[in-house]
Amino acid sequence: MSEQTAGVKKAPLFGGRKPLFTQKELLVLTGPLLVEQLLEVTVGMADTMMVSRCGEAAISGVSLVDMINNLIIVLFAALATGGAVVVSQFLGAKEQKDANESAGQLILLSGVFGLAVGAFCFLFARPMIRLCYGSIDTDVLDASVLYLKIIALSYPFLALYNGGAALFRSMGDSKISMQISFLMNIINIVGNAVCIFGLKMGVDGVAWPSVVSRVVAAFLILRRCYQKNHALTVPKTTRLDGRMAKRILGIGIPSAFENSLFEAGRILVVSMISTFGTVQIAANAVANNLDGMGVIPGKAISLAMITVVGRCIGAGDHEQTVYYTRKLLLWAYITMGLSNGAILLFLRQLVGIYALSGETMELAITLVTIHAGCAIIFWPLSFVLPNALRAANDVKFTMVVSILSMACWRLGFSYLLCVRMGWGAVGVWVAMVIDWTCRVTCFVLRFRSGAWKTKYQA
Repeated sequence: MSEQTAGVKKAPLFGGRKPLFTQKELLVLTGPLLVEQLLEVTVGMADTMMVSRCGEAAISGVSLVDMINNLIIVLFAALATGGAVVVSQFLGAKEQKDANESAGQLILLSGVFGLAVGAFCFLFARPMIRLCYGSIDTDVLDASVLYLKIIALSYPFLALYNGGAALFRSMGDSKISMQISFLMNIINIVGNAVCIFGLKMGVDGVAWPSVVSRVVAAFLILRRCYQKNHALTVPKTTRLDGRMAKRILGIGIPSAFENSLFEAGRILVVSMISTFGTVQIAANAVANNLDGMGVIPGKAISLAMITVVGRCIGAGDHEQTVYYTRKLLLWAYITMGLSNGAILLFLRQLVGIYALSGETMELAITLVTIHAGCAIIFWPLSFVLPNALRAANDVKFTMVVSILSMACWRLGFSYLLCVRMGWGAVGVWVAMVIDWTCRVTCFVLRFRSGAWKTKYQA
């Protein structure tokens, strides 16, 4: 069937209305996001592989902080998501002035929040590590504290970059953030190589290039945001607009609460794993790296879902909302099937890239197998579909489901399987799959019910 014929058949679905997104526009949006996510995972893998040359204490220290780092990143991402949803809805409703104002408020909120979080993490690095992970080896603790103190300096710039990137996504332009991300990752990888292999530095050799790369990225994305030749004219402001801030935070806070508790839950389960020793910590770190490769397409499409559904909701077109949600979910299943299938096919070779002992390597292989095999089935509906609900302002439902599922299944079963039954990291990853199953059930039923259609108010 030709594209022209297919287009003729699909037109009546929208009552003769023009589709809000063409196939080309969806590809232009998701393609750069896919590349950007690939770059993000690649640099994470590069960090881990390079620091692994400094010993398993170093890789364990960095991996523990990375769990905290992920918690911080999801907070910034949640705020950016709130801004992107609001801006996309205003653009869909063709309310240009409000779209511009909300964009300016997102940048302001991102900067203030990033400064506050960075200062807190720098001042309380050691207590945070001890609180999260309890009793760990002294060399691992020292490596963790040093890494966190340095990386905290980058948080204000990371928050600003996330806010700027979200604005371009809301405009349907993800190419700019992809280009900046590429440069950021080049700086990071080259800096890591110079610091670790050239200057013989330890975990600080991984941290400082990250700081530099994020400073550069924030500067470049803000410079592009304030240019006039975009769908948004972003005002430079230091004045908080209560109405706009409330609307952004109305989406961002539930998402931040949900995602932060999710990452906090991951930290708790890693603390369970840490009681089993350095081998388990290191294997878990490597497995997390490789699993990140498998979900690259899903993460890219979930970001695109915010823009696409937000625009449809702002235009008041529920039919197109359902259509594009299903379309993007199909793309997620196809691409994640390919990515995770490739990981399973070349798993031993991929794990072999890391400098691991035989025991650590075999455990890492087991963990990746669990994740990659199950992600093909459960991940898109667990993490891509809820972004459609969030873009429709159905944020409280996704928050409640995610929190309860995390508490009951991921944490509860992790304790049962990992600690009580002595399965270690394997028990944690089995509990993760049970958590996914619960999320899929709840989110699918919610979307099919249509309850999300009543949540948006212009």
